[in-house]
Amino acid sequence: MRKELIVLLVLLGVFLAIGCTDNKSEAPNETETPVTAETPASEPEVITVSAAASLTEAFTDIASQYEAENPGTNVSLNFGGSGSLRTQIEGGAPVDVFASADESQMDTLANESLIDNSTREDFAQNSLVLIVPATSTLNITNLEDLADPKVEKISTCNPDTAPVGKYTRLALTEAGLWNQTEKKLVLAEDVKQALVYVERGEVDAGFVYITDAKSAQPGTIKMVTNVSVSTPVTYPIAVVSSSENKEEAQEFVDFVDGAEGQEILSKYGFVQ
Repeated sequence: MRKELIVLLVLLGVFLAIGCTDNKSEAPNETETPVTAETPASEPEVITVSAAASLTEAFTDIASQYEAENPGTNVSLNFGGSGSLRTQIEGGAPVDVFASADESQMDTLANESLIDNSTREDFAQNSLVLIVPATSTLNITNLEDLADPKVEKISTCNPDTAPVGKYTRLALTEAGLWNQTEKKLVLAEDVKQALVYVERGEVDAGFVYITDAKSAQPGTIKMVTNVSVSTPVTYPIAVVSSSENKEEAQEFVDFVDGAEGQEILSKYGFVQ
């Protein structure tokens, strides 16, 4: 009887062990991570911003700050003369935002329904200045000195394609000096190139914006005077009608016109 009881207990232990092993194999391991297909990270939206060359430093900083606060959007910057940028948009270039150095280029696009006029904002102002190379010995102290025969080359941009050229022509015309200086003008592609001509001493004087003069290589130029013009140097910005990223484009425009964008612009010499 005792032996039979022992055998029965042994068999019962075996059955229990087998049952526990089966249950354990069927139970999910709570410490294991379920295998799932990895979800690929979504690519950020990219908006293209075409901006006047005089905005190069300020918009580079603005774009960096905007991207830091909007990780789902990257900003591709395209700088150049406002007239050339306007022509690119007219030609169908994939641009989301346009920032011009004068109203006339934006007006042209508005008249052609190539910008969303409801998004248009004037976000900054600048001023025209006359500069000379730091090594100049010509004693240029005002606009009238540009008529001196010793002054042979004056850098600016094409008045028909770049606002700084338009403002230069306006200033010289209003001062009664256009006829004496027109043939001396060396036309650069944009205001940054006009500045470089003066920095290198390749011209006797040049017209740039005060923001560009402040960005010049140290010790390369001297600022002669602020140049008054009857038309304010105003910068408008707008979303391009053909943009496929209108929401992000509008967010960028709002950022430029907002407190953070304005603070950066002010750092580079722009005023609102």
